[in-house]
Amino acid sequence: MIRSSTDGARGPRPRYRTRLALVIGAVGMLATAGAIALPNTASAASTLGASAAERGGRYFGTAVAANKLNDSAYTTILNREFNQVTPENEMKIDATEPQRGQFSYGNADRIVQHARSRGMQVRGHTLAWHSQQPGWMQSLSGSTLRQAMLNHVTQVATHFRGQVTWWDVVNEAYADGSSGARRDSNLQRTGNDWIEAAFRAADAADPNAQLCYNDYNIDNWNDAKTQAVYRMVQDFKQRGVPIDCVGLQSHFTGGSNYPSNYRTTLSSFAALGVDVHITELDIRNAPADAYRNVTNDCLAVARCKGITVWGIRDSDSWRSGESPLLFNGSGQKKPAYDAVLTALNNGNPGGNPTTPPPGGGCTTSTTAGTVWGDRYNTSVTVSGASNWTVVVAVTAPQSISTTWSGSASLSSNNTVLTMRSNGSGNTFGFTTMMNGNSSARPQVRSCTAG
Repeated sequence: MIRSSTDGARGPRPRYRTRLALVIGAVGMLATAGAIALPNTASAASTLGASAAERGGRYFGTAVAANKLNDSAYTTILNREFNQVTPENEMKIDATEPQRGQFSYGNADRIVQHARSRGMQVRGHTLAWHSQQPGWMQSLSGSTLRQAMLNHVTQVATHFRGQVTWWDVVNEAYADGSSGARRDSNLQRTGNDWIEAAFRAADAADPNAQLCYNDYNIDNWNDAKTQAVYRMVQDFKQRGVPIDCVGLQSHFTGGSNYPSNYRTTLSSFAALGVDVHITELDIRNAPADAYRNVTNDCLAVARCKGITVWGIRDSDSWRSGESPLLFNGSGQKKPAYDAVLTALNNGNPGGNPTTPPPGGGCTTSTTAGTVWGDRYNTSVTVSGASNWTVVVAVTAPQSISTTWSGSASLSSNNTVLTMRSNGSGNTFGFTTMMNGNSSARPQVRSCTAG
């Protein structure tokens, strides 16, 4: 598959590299660091990038193709809506080094200049990948290939030094399926340390950029591939290998492909001491609920720095026949766009999910509970007040069937729960019947003290 990447251009920022040895033993539904505070902005932002920036300096970006920068309809949406870009194909190996030792940056430079002149951040995509290699690289092997790969990383990262906020240093190095093994590629056959070597080379070439590992099908926390990438990142952090972030591509095939433990995946990687990024988001038929859920999951994890959709209009997508993006082929906003913008505007402006809003009040953190075939549990913990009222909503046809540890009242269709403190503590819970909708997730609408 020909994919594109994500990123933005902000000035260099210092990298934090704290060694952390943290083992998460439970593989089921882990506690979710999802705290939601009542918004305190006087007016809602009207564009995706502006709203994301208000949520703790996050970004909302898109993949950009250089050959579309002359399309005024395309650039109008790009310039209005997004504060981060990822060159779609223009920084990949075949584009930047078509002949060995002969580098070509024209189209990549054009995208970077367009972004930076408008205050957008840039994600460099990608330095080392088994795919989209030029013929000369495909013909190499062993130590010769290893040296050529490291030279490519060094030359490209050096060229864009100071212009790129994040690098996808290595892309898609793990195999699909249940093995949890590395992908059998020509790069892997140069030695199992090739990923580490690529990160160290990128760090030497562009020491102020954030260095990321990027992959697809690492969205479900229970999958072997996700666990394998997690163990690699954990190992790198323990040994001081320079890695700062993990990118989840999140090419979903629809609401059913959006895993119920997606937030657990984000928070689990973040707990290792790395940032998490949603780097190539597109969802078949662009269901509003799935886009809303992904956005809320990112907002609930303090180290989720942003979301990049893989294209602007459906007609720009590598999956154009599936209508997976936020704008249709005519550039009109789709319901998924409205869902994302509303979720962003309802997010915590401070960017720290556990910080109470200015002037007091209360915040909530949600924890996923047991999941059965037809229903699931959720618990909510209130902070900042002993007397409180919390309003929680689920998306019909889901409905709330049971509650505990609070004084509850439900709307007529059992989709909105108002829970009040009753002296039984600051944590309450409820059971949601899926009723055929397994992708939607409960949302805390408000937390009021007193």
